[in-house]
Amino acid sequence: MAEKVQKLLNDYPAARWAALILIALMMFFGYMFVDVMSPLQSLVEQQRGWTPDVFGTYASSEYILNVFGFLIIAGIILDKMGVRFTGVLSASMMFAGATIKFIGISEWFQDTAVCAWLGSWWTALPGSAKMASLGFMIFGCGCEMAGTTVSKAIAKWFKGKEMALAMGIEMAIARVGVFAIFSISPLIANKLGSVQAPVGFCTVLLLIGLINFIVFTFMDKKFDGQLVEAGLKSEEPSAEDEFHIKDLGKIFSSLNFWVVALLCVLYYSAIFPFQRYGANMLQCNLDGIPAATAANIFRWFPIGAAAITPFLGSYLDHKGKGATMLIWGALLLIVCHLVFAFALPATGSRVLAYVTIVVLGISFSLVPAALWPSVPKIIDEKILGSAYCLIFWVQNIGLCLVPSLIGSVLASTNANNPAVIAAKAAGAEFIPYNYTIPLIIFAGFGVLAFIIALYLKALDKKRGLGLEEPNIK
Repeated sequence: MAEKVQKLLNDYPAARWAALILIALMMFFGYMFVDVMSPLQSLVEQQRGWTPDVFGTYASSEYILNVFGFLIIAGIILDKMGVRFTGVLSASMMFAGATIKFIGISEWFQDTAVCAWLGSWWTALPGSAKMASLGFMIFGCGCEMAGTTVSKAIAKWFKGKEMALAMGIEMAIARVGVFAIFSISPLIANKLGSVQAPVGFCTVLLLIGLINFIVFTFMDKKFDGQLVEAGLKSEEPSAEDEFHIKDLGKIFSSLNFWVVALLCVLYYSAIFPFQRYGANMLQCNLDGIPAATAANIFRWFPIGAAAITPFLGSYLDHKGKGATMLIWGALLLIVCHLVFAFALPATGSRVLAYVTIVVLGISFSLVPAALWPSVPKIIDEKILGSAYCLIFWVQNIGLCLVPSLIGSVLASTNANNPAVIAAKAAGAEFIPYNYTIPLIIFAGFGVLAFIIALYLKALDKKRGLGLEEPNIK
């Protein structure tokens, strides 16, 4: 049997890279949708009446269901049902959630009885925010499930090959999605005069992403058939190889897992929530520049990440030093947030803003490029999907709480700000918030991540985890 299959599908560079592009495009469109409203905070406040704390609650909603157990279920589904089923399910959930969010943010929905009813119960959020948050919750479940599915798919297709490079390129493509939407979203909103237009545009792109993944499933099915034919995989997994719920205990009891998970949640809590407020922060710290200009500056953050991540992935494949990269990434994160908090408002320099944004992007390359390819080194392959999902679950706890925390802190620390009070009284489109305290909080997360990264390197040296070793032997 083994002689019958001379070369597997993933042995052909064109095939494995084509598979990567198909699944990476799904994440590209997903990342565009995540931040489609991030550059529009001022416009949403003007058109829909969303104050900073309302916007923070909406931003947190993406992670709520994941925090309350969905990601654990997602990991079980992934390890039980496989990459193909889970990928199609996650892409479908992203599209369905996006559609609901589009309805919630649309202009016509504001005058409906449903919107009025939603705004009348539970908590003091506008009906549009509640509907949009519901859609964002469903989308968030699909997006996080898709992220873990893509990681496991890449680990499968690039095992023994350019795994870190492939993961780096996938992340780079996703980061370009953030760059694209920070450029496109304000343009579409300004052209059509509404926040709903860019949301609708990205919803259509998610449908295209779903179609892309369906195409990938045909390739993956053929690859699995070859693995079975070559004797590298059994059609029916043995009792030892099959995933069992009790295997989750191996993950939860692993110190290695918890160190990686804590590093992940601390670092990403200073990145993704910051993206929600980043454009508005630049607008406030650069003397009220137009929202479109602030978005054009901030969009270079993901480009800095996208440009360097593949190179870092290739370096990891050939040279290693993953734990060291994590330390440098956390250190750069701290410096950037402190520059935003103190140096930028003091100087009002756009050049400094551009440089700091790009350096933050480099930090955002170092940590993910080193973090995600390290997980297969410390976790058994049969529970790899659950391990990724559990790391994402811990991460989502932070990502759920931090946007609301930042929104509340931003609102409370500016409650007596004379400039803010005057702007609101005048009905101005731009509100000059002071972002110093929120940025110090972000820097604090970076300090904790730096400490954990130092501990992880010491643990790697003690236990020989191989985090500093190259992936290609």
